[in-house]
Amino acid sequence: MATITALTGRRVWDSRGRPTVEAEVVLDTGARGRAIAPAGASRGLREAVDLRDGGPHLGGRDVGRALAALREVIAPALTGLDARDQQAVDAAIRALDPSRMKERLGGNATTAVSLAVLHAGAAAKGVPLWRHVADLAGTVPLLPLPEIQIFGGGAHAGRRVDIQDFMVMVPGATSFDEVMEITHDIYFAAGDIMARRGRLAGVADEGGWWPEFSSNEEALETLVEAITLASEKPGERVVISLDVAASEFGQAGRYRLALEDRALDTGGMIDLLGRWLDAWPIAAIEDPLGEDDRAGMVEFTRRFGDKVQVIGDDYLVTDAALVRAAVQDGACNAVLVKVNQAGTVTEALDAAAAARGAGWAAVVSARSGESEDVSISHIATGLGAGLLKVGSFTRSERMAKWNECLRIADSADAPPFAGARGLRFRGVSRSDGGS
Repeated sequence: MATITALTGRRVWDSRGRPTVEAEVVLDTGARGRAIAPAGASRGLREAVDLRDGGPHLGGRDVGRALAALREVIAPALTGLDARDQQAVDAAIRALDPSRMKERLGGNATTAVSLAVLHAGAAAKGVPLWRHVADLAGTVPLLPLPEIQIFGGGAHAGRRVDIQDFMVMVPGATSFDEVMEITHDIYFAAGDIMARRGRLAGVADEGGWWPEFSSNEEALETLVEAITLASEKPGERVVISLDVAASEFGQAGRYRLALEDRALDTGGMIDLLGRWLDAWPIAAIEDPLGEDDRAGMVEFTRRFGDKVQVIGDDYLVTDAALVRAAVQDGACNAVLVKVNQAGTVTEALDAAAAARGAGWAAVVSARSGESEDVSISHIATGLGAGLLKVGSFTRSERMAKWNECLRIADSADAPPFAGARGLRFRGVSRSDGGS
């Protein structure tokens, strides 16, 4: 046994300067695990909710209630359980709060605890965290391909542009380190372009350049220009990925593009994105339609799913049942995996398994409110997910995840790099499928 003997929580602070929950687990062997819950700005309606205190103190965002639930409800129930049995631990958490969205205990409390137990279980086994995840999930580990924000937008940048993330991926790279070098050149080329135009206004929530554009298309044009300035040919080694986050500006099949002062119905939104796919080397699109627009997601996937990754985030909220329903409907062909959307590690692994069973890709993702916690670097690697999305190329809470992947790559038993393996990237491939 690797018995949980103590579970404590504390208030810490995230990358936006807001309170969040850290949990620490101690085992009878002396092994420990510690983790911090992230928080999102763009949130799906069906994802686990953070438990906040409300009232005037700290803008209502304090986490005293979540910490009380951790100490008074969760800790007594988990004491005596084996930390290596993640499924049993998470089942005990769910039994304490069977609500779909973790309203009683708070997803911030359950996420921090579940991740801390994951770390403790790996420590008890004496294996890297990514290896422990692979054992739990029954997967073959792969070092993921980064998906890196160059321009922020949407809820991450004061809604200065409608699209939430303008990102690059380098599926033509031969190593994780090579991705970092290429992205470095693209990121700073983009900054140079904006500085020359007098539009350099700092960085957004996740470290990407703060958008100063007159249209969403101008952001895409500038991103292609930056790729070219970095001595890369867009669409060869480097491709573009978008997080549309359409639920942030659309409801009931109506989409309001505030930057361009125009409204579109579902068909118009699909046609607009289709024109972008024709004009720019876009290989993946996340949440192209709203979380309430089932027909739109089905139609978009029907038209473009054989060309690009259609990733469900708000649409699927890391929920295995919603993934299975989307598979049945023909909506999406990839799932975004966020542990705090589900509320426990096991539920997140279940959503990834449902996607894997359908032949879908999985993208493990951070949130806009992050910390120094690097759990997702190991989760993405252990799941063999193929893609990791943590934000941009700056800010320490982002670089901590990328740097952890470099450490994994440098370890004695490092898993292979995913490269372009198993990913629906239009026109981009490697003869070896990844090295």
